[in-house]
Amino acid sequence: MRRAPATAKLNLALVVGPRREDGRHELVTVLQRLDLADRISVEPAAQLCVKGFPEDTLVRSALESLAAAAGAEPRWEARIWKKVPIAAGLGGGSSDAATALKLANETLPEPLPLEALAELAASLGSDVPFFLTSGPQLGRGTGTDLTPLELPQDYWVVLVLPLEARKSSTAEVYADFDARRGAEGFDTRRGVLDGALARVRRPRDLAALPRNDLASSPLATELSALGAFRADVSGAGPGVYGLFHHREQASKAERALRARGKTWITVPTWYG
Repeated sequence: MRRAPATAKLNLALVVGPRREDGRHELVTVLQRLDLADRISVEPAAQLCVKGFPEDTLVRSALESLAAAAGAEPRWEARIWKKVPIAAGLGGGSSDAATALKLANETLPEPLPLEALAELAASLGSDVPFFLTSGPQLGRGTGTDLTPLELPQDYWVVLVLPLEARKSSTAEVYADFDARRGAEGFDTRRGVLDGALARVRRPRDLAALPRNDLASSPLATELSALGAFRADVSGAGPGVYGLFHHREQASKAERALRARGKTWITVPTWYG
């Protein structure tokens, strides 16, 4: 049996542009792994079976796709231990799928090379290829064109999932973005992001990254008031994060916001 953590992620920045010919949107995003993680196990079995999380579809799809690409039968048993909040903009499902892909690939007589695995991952979702990499990444195109980034990792993260939060579907989020003509000024915002990244040396420099183009939350303002040097929504939300220099400060903010929703304290991590 093979086991590995499937980490959550933050979008430390998400700049979204116009709709492409393939129907998806051009974007630039800064992706950072978190220590908060699900756990995945995979082992050979008589037939494909995914246990531990009845709502899963992505791990099953990933393993079916891997088997098809390898010319094999999908004969694995996968188990998911959930810790990452579901549908919160933290990439839990994508991370589970990528981790299952890596573990199952290792069991094949002739494992697929990383390039083929990344291509397969991109067909499953725009966040999935990121979880095959290590360290922060800059995602371009649809988010699957990845470039490693050197970013500071010495800070604390407070996550808040608001009470009764409901994540809108991806289609709904992008339809709203298009309706308010959100793509206007994309080149300018992309330039601001590139310039801010070039100047990042210390954690506080992350505050200069542009805000999330797809979603916002009043909880980000509250986190800033509680001492976060950067606070924003991750992905399409509704999960909100605040970055803090010190654990004591982060703990105080987490306690203050417990009445507003589910909360976590975690840290950046380089590896899955």
